[in-house]
Amino acid sequence: MANITVVGSGGWGSAIATLLNDKNHNVTLWSWKQEECDAIRRDGENKEYLPGIKISEKINLTSDISCVSGKDLIVLVSPSKVIRNTLESMKPHITDGTPIVILSKGIEDKTLKTLTQIAQEIIPSSCVAALSGPSHAEEVGKKIPTACVVACSDEKVAKFIQEIFMCEYFRVYTSSDVLGVELGGALKNVIALCAGIIDGIGFGDNTKAALMTRAIKEISRLGVKMGANEETFYGLAGIGDLIVTCTSMHSRNRRCGILIGQGKKLKEAIDEVHMVVEGVYSAGAAYELSKKYDVEMPIVEKAYEVLFNDKNPKEALIELMNRDKKEEII
Repeated sequence: MANITVVGSGGWGSAIATLLNDKNHNVTLWSWKQEECDAIRRDGENKEYLPGIKISEKINLTSDISCVSGKDLIVLVSPSKVIRNTLESMKPHITDGTPIVILSKGIEDKTLKTLTQIAQEIIPSSCVAALSGPSHAEEVGKKIPTACVVACSDEKVAKFIQEIFMCEYFRVYTSSDVLGVELGGALKNVIALCAGIIDGIGFGDNTKAALMTRAIKEISRLGVKMGANEETFYGLAGIGDLIVTCTSMHSRNRRCGILIGQGKKLKEAIDEVHMVVEGVYSAGAAYELSKKYDVEMPIVEKAYEVLFNDKNPKEALIELMNRDKKEEII
């Protein structure tokens, strides 16, 4: 049994806290506001973000960030846009050497750093890992079989986290390619927005299949240029996560894209989804990374224009279809 704090009490954090409690770990779930802790304890579930999934009374609920002190593992599940601030607040309380595994997905738009890079910058005494893959909180909360990958530069830490999480409904593989796992998890959210836009416009399965296939090529092309392993993008954190996020209504990114495809402005769509849409933040970062590393990413470029330059989605798709003739495998 391990002593674990899950930082972030949204749907994913609540599902992970439940999974770890099922494995008889001593789990603390941290929320940024006490009212949320009180509501979860009162209702026995997270009605706002994970309705219908029982939150055990054994799980400690708190809004005191000092709860990360003296733990065997910190599981960070805060939205990517607040990861830096969350890590800064954790820093004074982290015991040297405590491993941190980040389940959030995103890239910091100002620095273009991945989330583990931010964590290593702020808390260099900790060994930081990333866990990613096709894993909707709603399904993990219902104990539906799911497979993910945990990546860490330290093999022992990767295997430790694998052992902590793995159970009959949550299979975990290990990897040493932290950068590839993080890029796959972050950039697929951008493509899921595009998949939603396709659905919102009313195009079909052919269009979406083409989008997903060409998108994973773009993502892997950038990843390899940045130093990641190309094979990672054809595994769970790459094509696996891309498939589930582009096709499921659990995906807030796809839902947001559907609304944009139907004619809503970005802010209207985000407000209607009423949850953090990570792909919006990652789209700007992906666009900047493509320029920084001189990598051709036409889908990302058009997504950026639709999201931030008010480009008509149908026009963007026509421009993609009318690009210069090319060989497929190059």
